[in-house]
Amino acid sequence: MKELTAFVLDGHDLQIRPAPVERDWMDASNQRFAYRCLPLNIANAHGWEILCPVPFTAIWNGRKDRNAISVEVAQGTVAPAVSHFGEGVLTFHIPCLFRTDPEVDLYVTGPVNRPKDGIGALTGIVETDWSAYTFTMNWLFTRANHRIKFEAGEPFCHVFPVARGQLEGIAPKLRKLSSEPALESELKQWTQSRSEFNTNLNKPDSQAAQDRWQKSYFKGVQPSGEPAPQSHQSRLRLDPFVDDDAAK
Repeated sequence: MKELTAFVLDGHDLQIRPAPVERDWMDASNQRFAYRCLPLNIANAHGWEILCPVPFTAIWNGRKDRNAISVEVAQGTVAPAVSHFGEGVLTFHIPCLFRTDPEVDLYVTGPVNRPKDGIGALTGIVETDWSAYTFTMNWLFTRANHRIKFEAGEPFCHVFPVARGQLEGIAPKLRKLSSEPALESELKQWTQSRSEFNTNLNKPDSQAAQDRWQKSYFKGVQPSGEPAPQSHQSRLRLDPFVDDDAAK
């Protein structure tokens, strides 16, 4: 069993959860149409989210100095984000040290498929199998004089492990699709079925109108009807972080 451990700094709290599939904008899509995109669903849940402990607002005046960002938080609470680097960057300090298995890094990014108006999350990759250094989660303002707000319980960071050096072991190639006849055949069948399906959607009594969308990829079935590998996933089921100290 591979492990991911968060060593929380004494006196601090870390609110972290498996990233859910649900998104407000996807809920609001027509007939929840966005959830029909399996790649979106898998990406949404591909890791764990760190949650904002208290609500706060922040605004950037457009300058590059550290005082260019103003952060406002309710009296008696501590702002979870500050202006640390300048350059319009809002910085969250993560109150823990993550530990991964040997040769495994931690991909640190903003909440996946959760766009936020006026500010964008930055991404980093941290060698968490050996490092005794904490890291920060940073957001870059994209608009001056636009007040942004993080709610209590709102995710501000998304993490998941990645194998170090995995990309450098990949040999990228370009080939003509015609050089792989079986794959070309599958694509042609898909293109034809897609065209026919879209045409039949306009016919109320058609099977396409009843189905509303093609589910082959979701179900893990090739256009020809051949099944995908058994490893095909239509849902991720990640374990929550458990308090290992409390269990001892």
